[in-house]
Amino acid sequence: MNSKRRLKELLLQSDNRFCADCRAPDPKWASANIGVFLCLKCCGVHRSLGPLVSKVLSVTLDEWSDEEIDAMIEVGGNSAANAIYEAYVPENVSKLRPDANHGERMKFIRSKYELQEFLKPSLKITSGKPSISVQSSFSRRILDNFRVTSTSRDSEKAMVEFIGMLKVRVKNGTNLAVRDMMSSDPYVILTLGKQTVQTTVASSNLNPVWNEELRLSVPPNFGPVKLEVFDYDTFSADDIMGEAELDIQPLITSAMAYGNPEMFGNMQIGKWLKSHDNALIDDSTINIVDGKVKQEVSLKLQNVESGELQLDLEWIAS
Repeated sequence: MNSKRRLKELLLQSDNRFCADCRAPDPKWASANIGVFLCLKCCGVHRSLGPLVSKVLSVTLDEWSDEEIDAMIEVGGNSAANAIYEAYVPENVSKLRPDANHGERMKFIRSKYELQEFLKPSLKITSGKPSISVQSSFSRRILDNFRVTSTSRDSEKAMVEFIGMLKVRVKNGTNLAVRDMMSSDPYVILTLGKQTVQTTVASSNLNPVWNEELRLSVPPNFGPVKLEVFDYDTFSADDIMGEAELDIQPLITSAMAYGNPEMFGNMQIGKWLKSHDNALIDDSTINIVDGKVKQEVSLKLQNVESGELQLDLEWIAS
């Protein structure tokens, strides 16, 4: 597979279709040594930091070496990188949005990458700016420290950070709210702690079908997953189209009660009950299906005139 095709396939992954720093859609730039895709405005800030911190390349115009593309693939995409570089964002620090001004971008991006203020303290480089090769190996080292997959059961460090992984398949939306003249351009954002992942933008569609899988690493002190739907606007701030909270406690508690799901046949093991305190449309059952713990969820979006979302969840324990 040629280099351009490998890079394009990486960019088409759902978490790479938005800027790693401000979440603006359709990024056309990347930091080759950090391993993230960037929008034009954030790209300008990265360039100002210099190549010792962030080596910026155009996805379409610049020539990429196989080593640079391998490094991007090894990091695993924007979500994996942000689980590292935004792991400890203080409560009083606001994350960037697409409409952020230059000063806000400069302050946040410098804190994130150059000053390493949001990293786990033991992972920070304290001996000045690293070289490009050191920065690349540094990114891989901290990624290995944080990455949690279904094969990480023997990784003690990963288990300290996360108890497992939540796969969320955002299936479709129904009767979403109108935010443009006749329609909307919706996308879904999921937030758990300091992690944020999101779907692609569905252009001019009030009944979009995404069918996209998003992943969140779950820490021991997890809370609900916050779900937000926005209407993408090119020249102004994106409009909110509703929100909901996803209580993952029933799923995780049920899964832990049964241990290894591969030892059981298909069966129901739990339920998240509809109530006036949640956004469920119907009771949501938790099942073991083909050795996996799964849950189907239908949500009525809150604080909006209309809209529903259908999700499939899967729990993978560390």
